[in-house]
Amino acid sequence: MAKENLPLEDDYQPDIIELEDEDGNSCTMEVIDVLDHQGIHYMAVVPYVENEEDIDEEATLIILRVGQDDQGEYMDIVEDDGELLEISGLFQKRLEEVYHIDPSDLQ
Repeated sequence: MAKENLPLEDDYQPDIIELEDEDGNSCTMEVIDVLDHQGIHYMAVVPYVENEEDIDEEATLIILRVGQDDQGEYMDIVEDDGELLEISGLFQKRLEEVYHIDPSDLQ
């Protein structure tokens, strides 16, 4: 979603997805942003919380690469350091104004 399409606080409806890890454990994630870069679709997600007071300000942003195979669509965590650095930088630029990210908080 482009910056100008990010939700306004008053009418915000979270984009929720259920993910399953290799061990079969399910977790609920909120999609914060998506982007396409060099023909690859990426998603930035954080653990979903229902109550605003439960939000973890230190929550880790997880970047997923969306792919497709003969089984259908799948998502993988970006593990390549170079790719992760490049894509996280793109997400940072897109999100820092909306979410007031302090660059010193990024690792």
